Amino acid sequence: MQQVIPVTNLKQQQEALREEMDAAIRGVLERQDFILGREVAELEQAIAQRQDCSYGIGCASGSDALLLSLLALGVGPGDTVLVPAFTFFATAGSVARTGAQPSFVDIDPRTFNISPSAAEAVLKGQDAEGSLKAVIPVHLFGQCADMDAVLALAEQYKIFVVEDAAQAIGARYRSRAAGSMGVCGCFSFYPTKNLGACGDGGMITTDDPGLAERLRLLRNHGATEKHAHATLGINSRLDTLQAAILLVKLKRLEDWTAQRKQKAAFYRKALLATGLCDPAVIYPSRNCPVVLPYQSPAAEHVYHQFTLRVYRRDELASYLAAKGIETAIYYPAPLHLQPAFSYLGGGRGGYPQSERAAREVLSIPLYPEITEEQLSQVVQKVKNFYTV
Repeated sequence: MQQVIPVTNLKQQQEALREEMDAAIRGVLERQDFILGREVAELEQAIAQRQDCSYGIGCASGSDALLLSLLALGVGPGDTVLVPAFTFFATAGSVARTGAQPSFVDIDPRTFNISPSAAEAVLKGQDAEGSLKAVIPVHLFGQCADMDAVLALAEQYKIFVVEDAAQAIGARYRSRAAGSMGVCGCFSFYPTKNLGACGDGGMITTDDPGLAERLRLLRNHGATEKHAHATLGINSRLDTLQAAILLVKLKRLEDWTAQRKQKAAFYRKALLATGLCDPAVIYPSRNCPVVLPYQSPAAEHVYHQFTLRVYRRDELASYLAAKGIETAIYYPAPLHLQPAFSYLGGGRGGYPQSERAAREVLSIPLYPEITEEQLSQVVQKVKNFYTV
């Protein structure tokens, strides 16, 4: 029977932690403090400390972390927020949910993160309108965006920086932690994340005490006390059960991150040895069909995904699937081509780097538990596709 190498493996991780997780869950069940229980506060403090921030505010999801942050900063109808065109839907969806308008920006073709030069061009073009309120750099696949440039632009144009660090817990940029460089940082605990819950969950980090207080109000219907609502908020509280599970996993995050880096280094060395790659090449071609993830010298990559650019992407994905190797495409369509944003009038050709990335990216299996034998199998099958 053919062995399947999954693109991610949650079951293996859960089995290793079953006893501790069961004990943590039982503790919550015995106390019955399912909403904003003590583990939520403990996790908030632990994540804030890990990400070099003063405050952590737990919420129901990474998407809500973005929405709450924008609402707390006063973003709403008539405002514009810059977002990269190549990222998960929630980044721009959260902007639209406030009533503001997402303004798409093309990406750096190497890192897949927001292009500061493209952002500057948009800022220059829209500055006269006076509607620009914020920019959301996404630390895609576990590597921080060029935050020096983003922060400089934000200072020049007097706009907020909200970091989308959903995929980047533990990542750093010039020694600064993801989520600590903007006015706030937004994290996701979706099960497949580097630190994943057994369901949805999210966290916002900030150093601003006033913003932290407003975020706590907004996540709980704007309530200052039971049945007393100071402002209009939403229901977005991190479940105590999920916080208890995450505290068990948090103790392993540093080791898991180190293992992800080791596996990524193995892939890099093994794929280079196939002759399919050239580190100087940005785009794949017949002569150089595989482009490795770019490692910025300014960033500490935590490899939420090991995302290649590949020639004949869909054919390679189908071939690997037939050989028992799962892959994933993050993301098959840039945001300006999503039907939900058709009202913005975007069309093909508007953001060429994002569109090209959507045609070429392929994420191959990478997680702490994957073995070197499995990694070698993936590399060999990729090589076979292009050389046999």
